[in-house]
Amino acid sequence: MKVLHVITGLGIGGAEQQLRLLLSRLPTDSAVVTLTNPGAVARGIVADGFPVTDLDIRGNRDIGALPRLTGLIKDGRYDLVHTHLYRACVYGRLAARLAGVRTVVATEHSLGATQIEGRSLTAGARALYLGSERLGTETVAVSTTVANRLRRWGVRRDRIHVVPNGIDVPRFSYDETARHKARAELGLPADAFVVGGIGRLSEGKRFDTLVRAVAALPGARLLLVGEGPERDRLLDLAAELGAADRVLLHGACEDPPPKPADGTGPDLPSLLAAMDLFVSTSADEAFGLAVIEGLAAGLPVLYVTCPALTDLPADTAPAARRITGSVDGLVAELGAAQGRFAAGDGPPRLPVPPAARHYDISRSAEQLMSVYDRALRRTGSSEPTVRRPATLEE
Repeated sequence: MKVLHVITGLGIGGAEQQLRLLLSRLPTDSAVVTLTNPGAVARGIVADGFPVTDLDIRGNRDIGALPRLTGLIKDGRYDLVHTHLYRACVYGRLAARLAGVRTVVATEHSLGATQIEGRSLTAGARALYLGSERLGTETVAVSTTVANRLRRWGVRRDRIHVVPNGIDVPRFSYDETARHKARAELGLPADAFVVGGIGRLSEGKRFDTLVRAVAALPGARLLLVGEGPERDRLLDLAAELGAADRVLLHGACEDPPPKPADGTGPDLPSLLAAMDLFVSTSADEAFGLAVIEGLAAGLPVLYVTCPALTDLPADTAPAARRITGSVDGLVAELGAAQGRFAAGDGPPRLPVPPAARHYDISRSAEQLMSVYDRALRRTGSSEPTVRRPATLEE
């Protein structure tokens, strides 16, 4: 099966890295087109052996990109086009139709309650999305929460399939040596209590509440992994609160790193190993992948919202606890955790919970292939391949 993946950009981000992880696990002949920004993840995909074409789109209204993309699809003689992220879905579905490819799957990675891909939802954005969705065959939601939002928007129920995000669970296994090495490279004391977070440094992630809470706890350190427009404001806030030397903004981290590793610093599993507690302060998430990564690393986790965990029984993630996310509440929670850390209570790392294993990327790839089969059957393009669905225990 020849599949073309069309994505808005390939800088470091959750959807982008999901695509890279999936490519090497899908039994398909795959290629990638990025509308713009062939960044670090594009280099990683190429290093993995998959071709990437940059469409070099000039903006949302670059209509000239449409015939270029249509030509690429037609020349590649693809059986299926799979689009990722809003702009790629709009351009990719239409281009596939114009190129004569009837089987189009789209994954909705980042539909929040009030935003899509970090931008506020508008009536126009919703109308354009729904219009382009009708040109597709199947729509993938990364969580039940996103699936329900799509249904409320008016997307047909029989076209929506939940295929959750996934991670390479074994990569996140705790490594004591990696912990000490990462802390040394980052300038974090070996005995410090380190609170961690991962995500785009944007207003919606509410990392400012975490900065305020850590600043109120003498001796505690904060390690944030990510990049974004709020970086300078967070650094200014830490300085204003007298905690500039205890707040470290590491920057974005591609996971997995390109092969061979480029030696730019600790990888994501090592950064998680350097932490003692993981906190997600975002109040609007489509999935909550960073929370699952924290659990896979054996960390206790505090989170405000995480659809990935909402979709599972509570006992599958016993070390994860939902919080309100207020600054006062965070101070109390972090203070209690800091006390337990100082007293040496508990093991250095917790066992990997069933919730993390449930979201193994290989399981996600198997589920996605079932969607491909359904899409091909719906359009009469191919006979389906029957696969046994994975269970939670697996």
